[in-house]
Amino acid sequence: MEAGIGMKFQTYEIPEDLLYTKEHEWARDLGTPVRVGVTDYAAKTLNDVVYVTLPQVNAQVTQFKSIGTVESIKAVSELYSPISGIVAKVNTELELHPELINKSPYSDGWLIEVKGVDFAIDRTRLLNAKQYMDYLETLLKSHN
Repeated sequence: MEAGIGMKFQTYEIPEDLLYTKEHEWARDLGTPVRVGVTDYAAKTLNDVVYVTLPQVNAQVTQFKSIGTVESIKAVSELYSPISGIVAKVNTELELHPELINKSPYSDGWLIEVKGVDFAIDRTRLLNAKQYMDYLETLLKSHN
């Protein structure tokens, strides 16, 4: 593990500078707004992403509530917002290239940017990288 890059659990990348939900979304604090995406675990579990629905700019999102769906060749899955606020930007590249979620979940495959209502409080309900890694470990053990 390189300093500052993150952790690796099995084959899953878990950057240390992000916060995570138990539904496998991440939040990157850019000051304002906060960038949101799905984790490497979610991207690999979904397999080949073929379509994404996301909220419009200026839409209100609520922490842990649905913000859209991601469709893969395997299933359609809900996407949840890690924070509450107003959508400031949507990754329009995903309309033509939804596979970016699989190829680059932490950079090119991000979903939306949100102007948080109270990110200081929302972040206390999220997992840090170590907590998310521990959660994944428990989750994967229960599936074996």
